[in-house]
Amino acid sequence: MMDRRRALQDVALFALLAAPIVFTMAPSLTEEDRMQAAGLVGLGAAVGISRRFPAAALLIGLSLTVVHGNFVFGAPVFAYLAGRRMERVWPVVWALAAVFVGGILLNAVRGTEVAVWLPLTVWLVLLGVLPWLVGRSWRQYIELVAAGWQRAEQLEREQRIIGERERLRERSRIAEDMHDVLGHELSLLALRAAALEVAPDLPERHRASARELREGTASATERLQEIIGVLREAPEAARTRPAGETVADLAERARDSGMAVELEETGGPVPLPVDLAAHRIVQEALTNAMKHAPGAAVRVRVAGEADETVVEVVNERPPAGPLPGAAGGRLGLTQLRARVELIGGAFEAAPTEDGGFAVRARLPHDAAAATERPELSESAAHLASRRRRVRQGLATAVVVPAGLVALLIAIMAGYQAYVTYGSVLPPDAYRSAQIGQTLDELAPLLPRREKAVKADEKRPGCRHYLVEARTLGGGDVYRLCFTDGRLTSKEILHGGNG
Repeated sequence: MMDRRRALQDVALFALLAAPIVFTMAPSLTEEDRMQAAGLVGLGAAVGISRRFPAAALLIGLSLTVVHGNFVFGAPVFAYLAGRRMERVWPVVWALAAVFVGGILLNAVRGTEVAVWLPLTVWLVLLGVLPWLVGRSWRQYIELVAAGWQRAEQLEREQRIIGERERLRERSRIAEDMHDVLGHELSLLALRAAALEVAPDLPERHRASARELREGTASATERLQEIIGVLREAPEAARTRPAGETVADLAERARDSGMAVELEETGGPVPLPVDLAAHRIVQEALTNAMKHAPGAAVRVRVAGEADETVVEVVNERPPAGPLPGAAGGRLGLTQLRARVELIGGAFEAAPTEDGGFAVRARLPHDAAAATERPELSESAAHLASRRRRVRQGLATAVVVPAGLVALLIAIMAGYQAYVTYGSVLPPDAYRSAQIGQTLDELAPLLPRREKAVKADEKRPGCRHYLVEARTLGGGDVYRLCFTDGRLTSKEILHGGNG
């Protein structure tokens, strides 16, 4: 399927490039037309090998401009394809150099004046160089985008691995917290069952039921501890919440340790996962403030609203600066972010404008109703930024030179048109010129400029004019020769060029 599509593309490309040549060919097939027909064979060969040998196709496309000026339309196309399809640079450089040197040698052999052949040769080289640069820039852009996506996928895989690891650690801590809460409640239940078991006023069957309840509660507590032991990654390093401890208890313990803690609590009871998360956030934030901002005042705010709880812990700038070597790896904050996101909340931790540090979280009360927020991954944002820089570089490297070259070509083309159309002698004027007429008599019929010809075609006292205007040069030339100011001969030079 791919080969068929490429074949159709090549056929369409050949048809597009051959159209200007075919439309200008006369039905009678003159000698010039037969040369163009032969050039079409070369054009088809260039299109056929352009995928496997782009540099050779470019060389053929540029060489065909010698056959006829209409083949010039294929030169920029083959140059662009060479830049787009080739990774190596030097084959194209050598091909363009060969065209330039070949043009110099060809015109030197013909004896053409430098002022005439140099602009044309440079023009042909520009038709190859500029499109090749555009094609190569586009190829580099595509490769950069592909590499960027590969890098993005790699970064996202690594980020998923890290995130999953942190989620597992935080889930372990959540399980530890649940162990404390449930263990505390089960212990109270077992204590009440034990009191019933030893009550003297209960019948034996009730005491037996109380004993079974106590034993079942103790067994459930042991199983819960075993499960938590399996889930817990590092039991000795896990910081758990003591049973029944509140945010107010945390603040009080921090004050007992010498911290200046201001607590503001509003709102009523909240769901247990939110309460545990709020406790964990305040605990981590106070610990970080103690480590990284010794002596700084800390403001804790827990605001319970109708559908969410807002937790904010802000410490001021430490009076004596942070402790030496207390930078830390922000692992605790990463774990807090993972924990908050597990219940559908939002987490933020960043320095404040006055040199302190703020930890803020919004914890929804209904985690099942919390919707996932679409967010742009770090790698995707980096890729988008990189693509913008590539586009800017492409504009600088291609558009600006292209504009300058286009201006140069416009100036050259304008001058060439001025010279060409200013040296055309109309056929009627040529036919009306009679042998023996003086130059003054013919002056109103003659063009303002003469057509430059090769050195071997120049004759003393002769003037040359174009039969018809051709922007790319070439065509028949009228020669009018004067002796002592009178026209002595006139003739047509077929295929004369400058």
